[in-house]
Amino acid sequence: MDRDGETAHAPVMLEEMVMALAVDRDGFYVDATFGRGGHSRGLLAELSSAGRLLAIDRDVDAYESARRLAKADSRIRARHGRFSLLRDYLGDGDDGALGAPSGVMFDVGMSSPQLDEAGRGFSFSAPGPLDMRMDRRDALTAGAWLNDAKVEDLAAVIRRYGEERHARRVARAIVAARPLKTTTDLTEVVTRAVPGSRPATTACARVFQAVRIHINDELGELDRGLDAGFDALKTGGRLAVLTFHGLEHRLVRRRFRHWVEGPKLPRRLPVRHDPEPAARRIDAVGKGLRPCAVEIGRNPRARSALLQAVEKLRPAENALALASQTKGAAA
Repeated sequence: MDRDGETAHAPVMLEEMVMALAVDRDGFYVDATFGRGGHSRGLLAELSSAGRLLAIDRDVDAYESARRLAKADSRIRARHGRFSLLRDYLGDGDDGALGAPSGVMFDVGMSSPQLDEAGRGFSFSAPGPLDMRMDRRDALTAGAWLNDAKVEDLAAVIRRYGEERHARRVARAIVAARPLKTTTDLTEVVTRAVPGSRPATTACARVFQAVRIHINDELGELDRGLDAGFDALKTGGRLAVLTFHGLEHRLVRRRFRHWVEGPKLPRRLPVRHDPEPAARRIDAVGKGLRPCAVEIGRNPRARSALLQAVEKLRPAENALALASQTKGAAA
């Protein structure tokens, strides 16, 4: 659940990320989740003076960090916003369009500064406001939603995004304890609501994760971001993604399988041939790499990380569009 801090932590699986991208020293790359720039700095070290990097982050603190780095290194362009809008950022500069990137990398975990700064409200380990917004320009905070949502909606989010089996019990406890003002309030409610057969921190971690994912539409953003990143890549370019929990792992795995194996078409649809794959998995990465024991010992927050990567062979087909075209041809 963590990404690199600007100085406090090394970026997770940096060597593996650079390896997966097969860096062209003169190429153009996108860091879709800049954080505090650990992966960007590692990539810049591999690039020549002709190489370029676009750094994106929806968190204003991370964006300011990217801007500072861009002032010191002319190879970088920094953008503040969602990575699902990646295509918009490729042609909005005063110095012209950047073109199709050779590689796009995502590290979709929380950054250390986000977790460690109590005022952001992401951690149940320290008292702070119930905020949890990745982009503080957004209107909806965790507290506003928790204090307004119906029991059914609370339970659905906690069950779906936190995979917490006592979701309804927790939801009822939240409603009974309103108004909740701080992370401590939420932590205490969850601790009291969940039976004591396992550590309370497990339930707290799941509930905080669920609320954060919902408030920031993290899975929807990741789904759209993967499509945007793959679509932007030049043929032969690579997409590498670091995820930190099962919901993210599975979403990326499904999307990559769709590109590698082709869209799943209706069984009765008359097709003349199987669609050619849009991507191939990177041999050195396979279906996913985990951090080594040495890295986990150095940075325990890396323990849940999973790196997945593909190389683009051609533009991805839209399964519904392909089905419609095939159906029309058969008519």
